[in-house]
Amino acid sequence: MGAAYFGLFFAAFGAATLLPLQSEALLVGLIASGHYWLWGLLAVATLGNVLGSLVNWWLGRGIERFQARRWFPVSPRHMAKARKHYERYGHWSLLLSWLPVIGDPLTLVAGVMREPLARFLLIVTLAKGARYGVLAMLTLGWLG
Repeated sequence: MGAAYFGLFFAAFGAATLLPLQSEALLVGLIASGHYWLWGLLAVATLGNVLGSLVNWWLGRGIERFQARRWFPVSPRHMAKARKHYERYGHWSLLLSWLPVIGDPLTLVAGVMREPLARFLLIVTLAKGARYGVLAMLTLGWLG
């Protein structure tokens, strides 16, 4: 049983980084099996996902020093565009950190923009925890 929680943690952690991983299918499968404690699954998935986002935030804090390097994956134009959007919508844009495609880069940009860690963790935990909570409710038929 412990292996399932451990696997879920690492799937959720990896999915929150810029790696192309998913944790939702694993969570749904574990919930649907009925063999695991629901609140434990939600806590493990949320913790893993938030810690993965924290890695992005931390990388964002130091990434700009590499911007002049040829291998740097983000053009100065795209970086300026991301900064502009973050300045416009501010820390509340982190409520979208759960979304596929834009959520992970958003947490990286929050690091670039020097978002305070406590506020970052609070908003990202709420967003990602709510996403997993809704997914659990849908899986169990509580919303339908």
